[in-house]
Amino acid sequence: MRVRVGAWIASLARRVRRFERREVVAIRRWLEETENLVRLSALLFVPALIALVTQVSNVVVELSFLLFPPLASGTYTLFANPGGRYSDPFRFVVGLTSGAVCGWVALRAGAVFVPAASGATVTPGVAALSILLAGTVTWLLDVEEPSAYSSALLVLAADRADPLLYVAFILVGSVVVAGAFAAWRRAFYERRASFLYGTMSADDHVLVPMRGGTARGTAMFAARLAAAHEAGKVVLLEVVAEDRLAAVRGSLEGDTDEIPDDVNEVPDPDTREAAASAAHRLETCAERVRTRTGVTCEVLVASGDPLDATREAVRAANCDLVVTPYEEDRGLVSRFVRSVFDDDVDAIALRTRNERERWRRVLVPVSRPGDSAHAMVDFACRLAGDSGSVSVCTCIDREVERRRAEGTLANVVDAVDGPIETRVARADVLDFIEANEGAYDLVLLGSSGDRSAASRAVSPPTFQKLRELECDVAIVDRSRPR
Repeated sequence: MRVRVGAWIASLARRVRRFERREVVAIRRWLEETENLVRLSALLFVPALIALVTQVSNVVVELSFLLFPPLASGTYTLFANPGGRYSDPFRFVVGLTSGAVCGWVALRAGAVFVPAASGATVTPGVAALSILLAGTVTWLLDVEEPSAYSSALLVLAADRADPLLYVAFILVGSVVVAGAFAAWRRAFYERRASFLYGTMSADDHVLVPMRGGTARGTAMFAARLAAAHEAGKVVLLEVVAEDRLAAVRGSLEGDTDEIPDDVNEVPDPDTREAAASAAHRLETCAERVRTRTGVTCEVLVASGDPLDATREAVRAANCDLVVTPYEEDRGLVSRFVRSVFDDDVDAIALRTRNERERWRRVLVPVSRPGDSAHAMVDFACRLAGDSGSVSVCTCIDREVERRRAEGTLANVVDAVDGPIETRVARADVLDFIEANEGAYDLVLLGSSGDRSAASRAVSPPTFQKLRELECDVAIVDRSRPR
């Protein structure tokens, strides 16, 4: 009974841990979309900073409420668009303080030249003058800030406290907010790629199933990806029949130019020759990868079902990315490639026709922001290197969509260092790629793995429609939480 209860508790604990891992991965993927990260930051930091400023301002009760409108709106403007025109800490501090000073000047001038109407706290002329001064000064100083107009008007309402004290508190409060924003942007937002985007810090141990006639080119492609990280490693996997396994392993331990004794022990001459050929092919490809890229390259021989062997090799070699040659069966993606995409590890299928070894010009079509888009841009920058170029594009149907599309691309690429250009085309994505393929060595596409089977049946993935491209095509599939 105790054994049964213990097993039940252990099983429950495993399920809880699996659920926690899945939820953590899902949240991380959600945060990889810049708009979600910005919204969450604004939701958390704006109330916290306003609470801090309120605590400071409570020393003067009359000022507490008057500080809220300009600081709250200005703080939200900073965090809601960290890379925008109004998200400059200097502009924020000088703009709000200038507005408050202009309101104080208008108040002083009004007391001399514009007598207050009976029962009126603030005259229309003084209010208009404060806004005119605020607009003029912030324009001339090039610190136009929407919240400056709020601070300019609220000085006029500070009748129960010294207006100069209000100006001082606006200065102090804006400095506190701007300092916190600058620290957040520098320490986290501008470095969010290293914290959130999995491919930036992972995908450096790459497994390559050596299948088909383009396996050598695929191995070189994998090596170029792994070379971006100091700990990069490529593992070449060969899956052979059971009766050839020992022979191939023996060949890998000896001189692959000659057939070792353990290969000669294989009774079938055809099997013996095939074993030596497989061993020679693996080591030759591995040496070529090491020489051309400087990346550590290991070889691994397995037997049995190719998919099961690939999964076991991923675990045994501690790989976090599988790069496989692209295969089709009756015009559709092969079962092997589909199964690799369905596994819980990042995967790329490379379709190449010319055994290319460098991919310096890379095109990345992006349909929407998210973890897949970040992964593709990261892979493209790794392949292009410092001397290459990466174009990230998106296609729109109507001109009115252009501005939003430009903002989407900016959010996708601004966290990545590299030679990147962005393009927004008013065209069908297939027509755009086919018209521009001559300018690129490689097109990186998403696998559409996050779409339902029904959706893919109605509208096949883009890569299945691009069959006649002369340039190489790589299909990227991000692992999904399970």
